[in-house]
Amino acid sequence: MQPTLPSHIEGYGPVRPFSGAYGERPDAEGPGRRRGGRGKGAKLLPDLRTAIERCELRSGCTVSFHHHLRNGDGVLNQVMDELARLGLRDLTVAASSIFPVHAPLVEHIRGGVVTKIVTGYMTGPVADAVAAGMLANPAMMQTHGGRARSIESGEVGIDAAFIAAPAADCCGNLNGVDGPSACGSFGYPVVDAQCARHVVAVTNNLVPYPACPIAISQEHVDFIVRVGSIGDASQIVSGTTRPTGNPIGLQVAETAARVIDASGLLTDGFSFQTGAGGVSLAVASRLASHMAERGVRGSFGAGGITGMIVKMLEAGLFRSLLDVQCFDLEAVASFRRNSAHQMMSASMYANPWTRGAVVDQLDCMILGAAEIDLDFNVNVSTGTDGRIIGGSGGHSDTAAGAKLALVTTQLTAGRFAKIVRRVSTVTTPGETVDAVATEAGIAVNPRRDDLRERLAGAGLPVVPIEQLHEQACRLSGGVAAASAPRADERIVAVVQYRDGSVIDVIRRKPE
Repeated sequence: MQPTLPSHIEGYGPVRPFSGAYGERPDAEGPGRRRGGRGKGAKLLPDLRTAIERCELRSGCTVSFHHHLRNGDGVLNQVMDELARLGLRDLTVAASSIFPVHAPLVEHIRGGVVTKIVTGYMTGPVADAVAAGMLANPAMMQTHGGRARSIESGEVGIDAAFIAAPAADCCGNLNGVDGPSACGSFGYPVVDAQCARHVVAVTNNLVPYPACPIAISQEHVDFIVRVGSIGDASQIVSGTTRPTGNPIGLQVAETAARVIDASGLLTDGFSFQTGAGGVSLAVASRLASHMAERGVRGSFGAGGITGMIVKMLEAGLFRSLLDVQCFDLEAVASFRRNSAHQMMSASMYANPWTRGAVVDQLDCMILGAAEIDLDFNVNVSTGTDGRIIGGSGGHSDTAAGAKLALVTTQLTAGRFAKIVRRVSTVTTPGETVDAVATEAGIAVNPRRDDLRERLAGAGLPVVPIEQLHEQACRLSGGVAAASAPRADERIVAVVQYRDGSVIDVIRRKPE
């Protein structure tokens, strides 16, 4: 017999009477209050269309994706094709990165299915379409930390996050280490799973409950859809993933390693991050030799992890790795087998508004550059021809956090100077860049007199950046970049700094 209860209790508040062991929860908004399936298998849905309908997606909504399979991703295209078939339009795609494999998205832009893109990096046909002005609204180009910040703060609201899961169980526990599409670390979709209104795991590998290990847990996942393929893990490796063999590149790498050595930071507990480019990997290789020779054991390597950094861990040069995504299959294998190779979310990695970002613990970050100017501003967003060639990703985040943000670059690329009077697009502000290492010497930011004195005292060739600019101009033969867009040309992308402020805009690529 149901007891008689008051409707209100002083000091407690309104009373909601018990209505049965399986009574309905009151509707509520916000992360952690979603209502998913109940019981074994209740979250499993037969196809993407059913998942879209269960998520109640409508025209004008925002859907998100992550890029751990990089140029092998197969989920974004499948989901967007199904949304288009259902007649949805005016959608926002909030993808952590966009690659050439996502070329089918161009037709959805052309047809009005997609009218806005929010991303940390884009290259290939979609980037070309944006630069040409095909997208109805300016794309929002964020940093990886800025993306996490904007989602957690509600600035970017996600109606449904679609997570490409290499392994999933019937309740939505997910990991990236099992199955034919294993990608390793699973750091980018963590914030999407925690904050999206609905979360759909898309998998080609349904495993017995519970999945082990668990990277994203069932409490954050509403539905699971099994498909034939979520993508090709062999395409995680995109671009150069071996140290350069170019003599000039090797010279730049050796100079950079000597800068780190002379900076005073290369002591026990040293922390380090580098990218996956040929020169960056050569820096890591030379740094490994310096650390071994001096008996230095670092605390951690961070970021997108490559096989080169894995070798440094296995050689005992670092105690651990903090990994937001694996850049190659060696890193995937390491993440699977080595407990010292740890996952971090994009928020833990680089969110400037979190309680503590890993980038703020970095001693040294090796940065690439499409261009760098006399004020040390760096461009990694646009090419000399006005094309969109990438975006910040973690570039601005790590430059802001590291004690030594070191750009490595040759003076020229092809016929064009890389040290320029003014970059065509500011991606990373010069105030966060400490030095530039080139084959013709090292330029140190005037803000870092202490660093200049250390490097000069070590006998390194420190020169004014103006001298590097003049030399680059001579080597390039004075060839000018393509004509810049007019100031009144349409803005096709907004470049956000990591805190959400606008640091630059990209205008439509000249014909």
